[in-house]
Amino acid sequence: EGMPAAFYAGWEFHPALLDEAKSSLLELVPNAVVLEDEPGTLRGVLDLRRESLAAEFEEATGPAATAAPDRYFLTPEEWKSALSTRPQLLLEHLALEGTAEQHVLQSQPTPRYHGNVAMFMSEVRNHIERGQQVMVSVASTGEAERLADICHENELPFRLGDVDESATGSRLAADSSGGTVPALVLLKAPLGEGVVFPEAKLVLYGNADLFDSIPAPARSRARPQSAVFSSDFSDLKPGDYVVHVDHGIGQFEGLRQLAVDGVSGEFMLLRYSEDARLYVPLARVDLVQKYQSLGGAVPALDRLGTTVWETRKARVKKSVSEMAEKLLALYADRKSAPGHAYPVDTPWQKAFEDAFEFQETPDQAMERLLCGDVGYGKTEVAMRAAFKVVSDSRQVAVLAPTTVLAFQHYDTFRRRFAAFPIRIEMLSRFRTAVQQKKTLAELEAGRVDIVIGTHRLLSRDVKFQDLGLLVVDEEQRFGVAHKERIKEMRKNVDVLSMSATPIPRTLHMSLIGLRDMSVIETPPRDRLAIQTVVAPFSESVVKRAIEHELDRGGQVFFVHNRVESIASVASLVKRLVPKARVIVGHGQMNEAALEKVMLDFVRGDADVLVSTTIIENGLDIPRANTIVINRADRLGLSELYQLRGRVGRSNQHAYAYLLVPPEGSLSTLARQRLAALKEFSDLGAGFRIAALDLELRGAGNLLGREQHGQIVAVGFDLYCRLLERAVAERKGEAVTPDRRATLNLGQDIRIPIEYIESENLRLRIYKRIAGVSNEKERDEVRRELADRFGILPKAVENLLDYALLKALAESLTVASIERRGDLVAVKFCEETPVKPEKLVRVIRGKRGMRLDPSGVLWFEWKSEGEGLAEAARNILLQLQS
Repeated sequence: EGMPAAFYAGWEFHPALLDEAKSSLLELVPNAVVLEDEPGTLRGVLDLRRESLAAEFEEATGPAATAAPDRYFLTPEEWKSALSTRPQLLLEHLALEGTAEQHVLQSQPTPRYHGNVAMFMSEVRNHIERGQQVMVSVASTGEAERLADICHENELPFRLGDVDESATGSRLAADSSGGTVPALVLLKAPLGEGVVFPEAKLVLYGNADLFDSIPAPARSRARPQSAVFSSDFSDLKPGDYVVHVDHGIGQFEGLRQLAVDGVSGEFMLLRYSEDARLYVPLARVDLVQKYQSLGGAVPALDRLGTTVWETRKARVKKSVSEMAEKLLALYADRKSAPGHAYPVDTPWQKAFEDAFEFQETPDQAMERLLCGDVGYGKTEVAMRAAFKVVSDSRQVAVLAPTTVLAFQHYDTFRRRFAAFPIRIEMLSRFRTAVQQKKTLAELEAGRVDIVIGTHRLLSRDVKFQDLGLLVVDEEQRFGVAHKERIKEMRKNVDVLSMSATPIPRTLHMSLIGLRDMSVIETPPRDRLAIQTVVAPFSESVVKRAIEHELDRGGQVFFVHNRVESIASVASLVKRLVPKARVIVGHGQMNEAALEKVMLDFVRGDADVLVSTTIIENGLDIPRANTIVINRADRLGLSELYQLRGRVGRSNQHAYAYLLVPPEGSLSTLARQRLAALKEFSDLGAGFRIAALDLELRGAGNLLGREQHGQIVAVGFDLYCRLLERAVAERKGEAVTPDRRATLNLGQDIRIPIEYIESENLRLRIYKRIAGVSNEKERDEVRRELADRFGILPKAVENLLDYALLKALAESLTVASIERRGDLVAVKFCEETPVKPEKLVRVIRGKRGMRLDPSGVLWFEWKSEGEGLAEAARNILLQLQS
């Protein structure tokens, strides 16, 4: 009953259903379209299942033994034959298994515009001019009205698709400016992210592509930085593992509408061990997080009603408390060292900054540890910091992971500082022993202001007269021994670390507040996203990719990370594209030869650079806008992201081809990496790539290289919360007791389905509202909801007031607020910070309020619940110290 039309191969049926006729498996739904999600992976799973069944049958003895599995389950040949008679739809993220008989429908993700209306309008015009049909999914009639206004302002024709028949809908229909001319179509549909079908000339934008989803509130300095990785449930689906703070690890089964004490509400249904069920009111969805761990580990479900979860959580708390103590001790020396106060900006500093050749983005005007996407201006920030330090007669060291990147920085710094009397030198293998010896002597004497180099800078013979700033570019590229030396250098020196994709440990330490971090998220003007293609290796793909780039006057990187076979790959490229000027570069070449290769490519004297991953960091060549990466499955996620960042550094469309073996035998981890790189193709994705890398590889022991098993025990989100709390306690900061308040006000506190139809979007907004902690945040959410979905129903207004009251109640460690008829009971926990004298004063000042012997505060409320949350909150505000 209720069986969907699509039939999934992974389902299992009781043998009685089959009635000893295996062929009836698909006959249960004779008109079914078979939908296979990742058919290659699915076949592997089914093969393992068959092997497991065969092994169990061989081990079975006695009355439990039944007929062989082949009696109940189709063999691979039978399954293939059964499928061949029915229409099939294959869904493949990487599309590696297409055959000649299949019709392949290619799709691409739409870009995210992050509120850039001008760019969105320009792209829509371009699509329409190219004869493509363009549609925008809107989540509500209010959103359709908003987009219609934008179309009018930009003089872009639009037409209405399926929009509600209402006063607003009628006005929009009358206001449509498309007529019969090609126009943008506004369509009401629950589609968050868009898709492009190039062959069908169809572009469908999702309702979050232009303005994103409901944004999180601006993060205050006190807000935990790890909140940027906390799941907002945007991708939560039935079957996913979640963590309830009080009950442990369960499995999400969907949302349910229930009536409790005559009041309707929406609940999250969680399944626990032994098939136990837990209904979590969505007003308290803040207690639930999506389970994230190391390398996709599958957790065991907890049992309800036992102490196992609390015991495990206590063990993790103890572990993170000890870790916090060690970490704080590790940074104590640096924190306690006297800092250096630099003078105010000089006219030269202003002149230096004004000489920046590009338009400055808002995010570049900042300081601290810097996480920014490739080409987003991290080097410019570093150069401004260096100028400030040198202006105060102190020295700067810039540490780069490769010789090529050191040379690039040296060239960039010299150009930017050319108009000022500042001496810049380089220490790397591009310098002879005599040159290095001279540079070292002048550096120690203070005659060199800025020195740029590779790990050579970390040698014991490198001495400074007065080092003020150490800039570490791509810190993740340095080994453990190098980092120990950096630690020695940095105790009395300001340090600026820069990375597009910081290693999990560094990122994690920043998130929990042990290291300061700033993120550059604003893309440079006219920067476009990189189109990423994952495909099996074939000569036709390589030939087409290179010829397309050369035809538009560009250059190509071809990455092959095997020195022993790189010459044969270069010969292949030359054979496929005879007109291309091909050169080869790798780390085993001598310094002079490698330098010549790189400079030839930079100057445009070659069309294709066939190289190892030595180009991962550094080369900034605006004309190079195609990169082909062979055996991409062998490279790590951050490494792939850095390589892709070598292209797309101008206003030209850039392409990245990730080539994998044609047989498609990829590991699960390799598939996850490649799929992530395709998904995160929009601008500024480096931070999210690092976040996914943190999940795939694990944060690791913050004090060493081992993985930290505590994350697996409780999930990454809760682990971060516990560690943040432990760090705050060790710092002596005020920490609110970890208590939950129970509120039962007899009010309708839900988001009606008719207000927001999409279950996932509704869940995200519940999560967003549950995080409201003050009036400013509440009002922001109210405005955003009204803007996107129209006037708020009373139930949603109640939910916002409920969230605000809950936050205040928990800060005062109130155990519960409950309405009983015309009376409301406020019960405090023993450790409440409310002062008795203040409580007495409030009771005396309000008629009908009393405190019973058990410590419960009572007050009268005779209306139907309207305004109760606000009244209770006003009382608690009076009790605040």
